[in-house]
Amino acid sequence: MTSQVEPIQQDRRGVIPYMAVAGCAGAIDFYTKVFGATETFRIEQPDGRIGHAELSIGGNVIYLCDEFPDYGTVGPLSVGGTPVMLHLYVTDVDAVAQRAADEGATILRAVEDQFYGDRGGKLRDPFGHVWWIATHIEDVSAEQMRERARKLFGG
Repeated sequence: MTSQVEPIQQDRRGVIPYMAVAGCAGAIDFYTKVFGATETFRIEQPDGRIGHAELSIGGNVIYLCDEFPDYGTVGPLSVGGTPVMLHLYVTDVDAVAQRAADEGATILRAVEDQFYGDRGGKLRDPFGHVWWIATHIEDVSAEQMRERARKLFGG
């Protein structure tokens, strides 16, 4: 019997980050404690590494796996960093930043009010991934934002 399926599942629309980490189980614990993630799926390999895991953070899906260097899958700690940042809105950015620091994250940019209407900061999690976390605190029009940027950065 042939059944019709959706080519893109409802909760899989848009870009899904797929993060390789050294110590995937620890990363899942960190993201659960700090960001309120819910683990929805996991496949473990016979050697104990996680071949694929799925988390939900704020209703959005992210994928994770352990490193598999033989397949070219390595995390940021193995390559000396990452040029990619993940952005996450949270209800209380100050509390989340403190929880992240308590769980071993490095605060790269302290949480503060931003000219574009967010209160936010940047951190590197213990697995090398960089997160910009923010709470929206003010609605700012595009024109207001441009004017504030001009005053802040000169020009």
